[in-house]
Amino acid sequence: MHTHGSELLAGPLVEWTGPLGLPDFTRIRDEDFSSAFETAFEAHEAEIEAIAARADLPTIDNTLAALELAGRPLGRISAIFWCKAGANTNDAIQALEREISPKMARHYSAIAMNERLFARIDDLYSRRDSLGLDPETARVLELTWKSFVRSGAKLAPDEKERLAAINQELASLGARFGQNVLADERGWALFLNEADLDGLPGFLRRCMAEAASSRDQEGRFAVTLSRSIMEPFLTFSKRRDLRETAFRAFVSRGDNRGDTDNRDIVKQMLGLRSEKAKLLGYGSYAALKLDNTMAKSPEAVAQLLDPVWEKALEKVAADQAELTRIAAADGLNDALAPWDWRYFQEKLRAERYAFDELQLKPYLRLENVIAACFDVANRLFGLYFEEKHEVPAWHADVRAFEVRNSDGSHRAVFLADYFNRPSKRSGAWMSSLRTGYSLGEGATPIIYNVMNFAKPPKGQPALLSLDEARTLFHEFGHALHGMLSEVMWPSVSGTGVSRDFVELPSQLYEHWLTVPEILQKHARHSETGEAMPQDLMERMEAARSFDAGFATVEFAASALIDMAYHSRAEAPEDPIAFELEMLSKLKMPDAIAMRHRTPHFAHVFSGDGYSAGYYSYMWSEVLDADAFSAFEETGDPFDPELARKLRKHIYSAGGSRDPEELYTAFRGKMPSPEAMMAKRGLV
Repeated sequence: MHTHGSELLAGPLVEWTGPLGLPDFTRIRDEDFSSAFETAFEAHEAEIEAIAARADLPTIDNTLAALELAGRPLGRISAIFWCKAGANTNDAIQALEREISPKMARHYSAIAMNERLFARIDDLYSRRDSLGLDPETARVLELTWKSFVRSGAKLAPDEKERLAAINQELASLGARFGQNVLADERGWALFLNEADLDGLPGFLRRCMAEAASSRDQEGRFAVTLSRSIMEPFLTFSKRRDLRETAFRAFVSRGDNRGDTDNRDIVKQMLGLRSEKAKLLGYGSYAALKLDNTMAKSPEAVAQLLDPVWEKALEKVAADQAELTRIAAADGLNDALAPWDWRYFQEKLRAERYAFDELQLKPYLRLENVIAACFDVANRLFGLYFEEKHEVPAWHADVRAFEVRNSDGSHRAVFLADYFNRPSKRSGAWMSSLRTGYSLGEGATPIIYNVMNFAKPPKGQPALLSLDEARTLFHEFGHALHGMLSEVMWPSVSGTGVSRDFVELPSQLYEHWLTVPEILQKHARHSETGEAMPQDLMERMEAARSFDAGFATVEFAASALIDMAYHSRAEAPEDPIAFELEMLSKLKMPDAIAMRHRTPHFAHVFSGDGYSAGYYSYMWSEVLDADAFSAFEETGDPFDPELARKLRKHIYSAGGSRDPEELYTAFRGKMPSPEAMMAKRGLV
């Protein structure tokens, strides 16, 4: 390899010399990525060629393990690049993303379609029963073989070429989709004056003032398209005209005609996905995607979603009658619109439970919710978190923690990036700079969480809504899945599990936020330090499933539309018309909007993560409701024996065994959806 290449592979993108074994972010420059990627692609190709060209009998060591451990420089460069692309992007990174996404797709397509490499994997797989494999290795071999077949290893040469072209095109379109949504989010703000803030609580005014000043509108207040500002604005603003303006901007992200419009991208992506499924011998793209999940088929997903949808519609109809009554008393004579629902729902909550979100907020200070997260991880799994200051990362807001086991040994590094900014895509997520595994030299995990909480003015505490506190616990549950991983093989480490199992550790963790002893200890008033009063806790608990109809319809509509798009043999001619037609068939209430409309449905179109997979949050919710009831049945939310089983079979096992087998090992049986419906308040 030429010297320039080897220099790049010895540079800060690959040799991580920062504190805690992190990359040294002070030495990483955007302009280094392009050539580093090229060099890393070449190095990985050479490693793959060396495995494929061997003439000896394939073994686990010389083929499967060699394949898993190949491409370390590419893995490291990618980890840093995609982290920056999501959490702190700029024009240079975005241009690179458009260039790298298709190259990456082409690179991995070439590996998946390498005939000599597949012949070696195929040979191992055909002899699997005589190789004396441990269960994890046997599973990794099977998953690898299936992944080659699903990536076109058995196709004819011209079909392989077409599939590679489709993957490349899909990667380009997905990158553009995400960038268009970000551009719409960044490019829109509604600037208001003091006189326009009627009904808005102090915390929201402060966050809106901060958002305005970061957009050079000092002394004014900005509604942005970040959920942590948009949702409270729709909940509290007395100005119906402003709620409508803000809501319309929110739901039309990616659907504004012009350069950032995503409608044509969606149409092309659905067409290409449908063609890809046919090439690989599947009746629909959903059938292809679900082949390797717990659900297995679109029919199984429908069996879960349809009854939940019916129940949610009943609940919404009852709620709507109540909201209409309150709206009429408030002087609204029109039909309820989607920009009214949260506003009147909040009034109904106050009437029914003498409880509103504003009473909770002072008790949900960001620092305390983080401490609660760490406390639960300590009680369940014996982990200790120590913040390390002055550790440079991709942005000054990022915080670094060293994670230790109960015996003091190093377990992982955890990085957290909590506040919203224009350079960050919306939403919340967990990812890793490095996963944990023991194959070869092994590696310890470096895991990160990204949130989008509104940043308070300097010196003020960040106060979360209950929903945001849950989000923090949720993403931290994913982080624990990464940090506690104890597997041999990198490909099944941490969250390397089937899509409808991956949300179990995260959704399950949310339950501990509202365990009374955790609230008593950590839910302290941000000004007085007083514990949350018992009666407020009780009213919060009583109101817990109060908005179940709304929340379920909003979510399930998106999941049903996702499945409707992808379980057809042919892609719809006009996806937006199809979305409207489907919503009308589903009897979607006019006063509620989907949580994610198609033109900004990043889960499904900005890459391939949750395409034909958005249902999986609810699939996992069936598991998490049942799993937490195991703790409730013992009367101790931190029951040591159950916590040990939870760690062993769920949080540490990664994808080392079949998810049904793992869940059954923890719980003794598979659950039915009843516990989930009850938890949601739909029964």
